[in-house]
Amino acid sequence: QVQLVESGGGSVQAGGSLTLSCAASVHTFSTGCMGWFRQAPGKSREGVATIDQNHQTTYADSVKGRFTISTDNAQNALYLQMNDLKPDDTAIYYCAADPRNLVSRDFMAFLGRVARYWGRGTQVTVSS
Repeated sequence: QVQLVESGGGSVQAGGSLTLSCAASVHTFSTGCMGWFRQAPGKSREGVATIDQNHQTTYADSVKGRFTISTDNAQNALYLQMNDLKPDDTAIYYCAADPRNLVSRDFMAFLGRVARYWGRGTQVTVSS
């Protein structure tokens, strides 16, 4: 059973930066795919950024140019560098991973529906 643990959340002012980390209990990230998702109060969970088995990245339009997803296979870790944070980025951020070779036209939405492993989330709060 793979366990994912997020860290790095916190409270920042608009324009600030945070780096989220997701640590896996086993060597997960050398194959398969993973991503970051978030859920704001009163809203549905949405995709933020994903990286597939070919290391191709996808970003939600709302975070393009501000967020960067990356992996460190040696550390079994997934990261999300978040710059120029906005109050609308306030949410609980979840890490997701799946060991399968997933393919879909809308990869982010697909991963959000089928990912086998999820972390418990880390809170990000951005004040104006």
